[in-house]
Amino acid sequence: MTWRSSNGIELRDLVPAELRRAWVAAGHCPDDDLYSLFRERVRAHPRRTAVVDEGGVLDYRSLDTEVQGLAGALDGFGPADIIGVRVPNGRDAVIAELAVAAVGAVALPFAGGRADAVSLLRRSRASALITDSPAPEGLPHLRKVLPVTARGPGWRPVAVDPEAPARILVSSGSEAAPTMVAYSHNAIAGGRGNYLRAVHRDTEVWRDLVLVPLSSAFGSFGAAVTLCRFGGTVLLLRRFDPVAALRMIAARRPTHVFGVPAMLRRMADLASSVDTSSLRAVVSSGDVLPMPTLRACRAAFGVEVINIYGSSDGVNCHTRTPENGVGTPDPAVTDIRVVDGEICALGPMTPLCHVGAPSPRLPGGWVWTGDQGRFDSSGTLHVVRRLKRVVIRGGFTISPAEVEQALAAYPGVSEVACVPVPDRELGERLCACVSPEPGHPPPDLRQLTTFLADRQGVTRHKLPEYLLVLPEFPLGDTGKVCLRTLTRLAAERHGGLS
Repeated sequence: MTWRSSNGIELRDLVPAELRRAWVAAGHCPDDDLYSLFRERVRAHPRRTAVVDEGGVLDYRSLDTEVQGLAGALDGFGPADIIGVRVPNGRDAVIAELAVAAVGAVALPFAGGRADAVSLLRRSRASALITDSPAPEGLPHLRKVLPVTARGPGWRPVAVDPEAPARILVSSGSEAAPTMVAYSHNAIAGGRGNYLRAVHRDTEVWRDLVLVPLSSAFGSFGAAVTLCRFGGTVLLLRRFDPVAALRMIAARRPTHVFGVPAMLRRMADLASSVDTSSLRAVVSSGDVLPMPTLRACRAAFGVEVINIYGSSDGVNCHTRTPENGVGTPDPAVTDIRVVDGEICALGPMTPLCHVGAPSPRLPGGWVWTGDQGRFDSSGTLHVVRRLKRVVIRGGFTISPAEVEQALAAYPGVSEVACVPVPDRELGERLCACVSPEPGHPPPDLRQLTTFLADRQGVTRHKLPEYLLVLPEFPLGDTGKVCLRTLTRLAAERHGGLS
């Protein structure tokens, strides 16, 4: 199957159609589009709470009224369009994502700075943008920019193929710009939905406090799975704050909390005087879960800590015993193999393809993850190391190449490189390494970060937190800059953990 957007983007499903049909026949995928699934939940329990945020409570019927209003403002857009969504966590983000589904279009939710916005919208050739921020300029294919408060009449249901693209997940990998991965309705509600169902086990009504952005790969389940597939409640904070998150737990009684390890550790350190008795599990993903954080969360919350190993490329394993590996593959989610030492995945949650970039696959649609792994004798998967060059800071994936490209424009530097410095709390922090041109004074860290943010549009969480100035960079045997030596020097200079 090949889907074509109104602006000429082609998305080809790299998984054989017979496999997709087999997963539907096995009951792994609902074989319905996201908005139709949501409407079923509205009819089943219109007065159940759908969204809780800092503005209060919104039930399913009221949420659907808002969704249909924004869908009406999207008149003229439909199943051949990609629509960007740049809205922070809260009810508006949920409304925007569901409104895109209601008109049958493909949602491209994203966060980040101006440079990321321009890159994503240009490469996806998005037809429209829903936002609460100023719109980027110079994008001729962007026919309409709507404020998230826009409402209009005249929305009508649209027939959508469940195997057509529904959502584009954005993730910064080892490339010089954020990558985009297209998922079908069945892959989101089915494959991704199945691992969430396993995480929740026998919880009758899910109440999910989602601390990560709904626009992230980890947070993408919030509207599409918790609401559309299983009729639960999503609790959201506009920005993460450990005190506010604990207050939300005490006041709104979630059953599950989803966050990256750094978030969960900060909450655990403050949780002793807070009522967290509603919790049934704490769910960690987006970064390696350090053992001290695992122990702190178990002690503070008194519930299971579930660790999820996954990525936007379509791999997933979860476990309730993170000290013993990352889990056992679930065929209702995705099967996993280790080929030449690298983890590969194929299953109901496997995406269609990358957007505007090559999608390296093994025969049959198997996805390369870029992670080295192994299985032990019990069939449990262990991740040995990441093969891609990335820095993971508190769950955010940073491409050093992207920051290096922006940093290279700084006046008076001859060489630049960015490397990770191990950090006890966040896992890693980014260190900028620079070599000044002869006769130029070395920059300081504040000058560099101001330049990157104000002149280059680099997102705040990607900004270097350390600086290493060298007269010249070390070279390896091949004559290339030796990143391993730079990494060691940065760790020694800035006290990183080895």
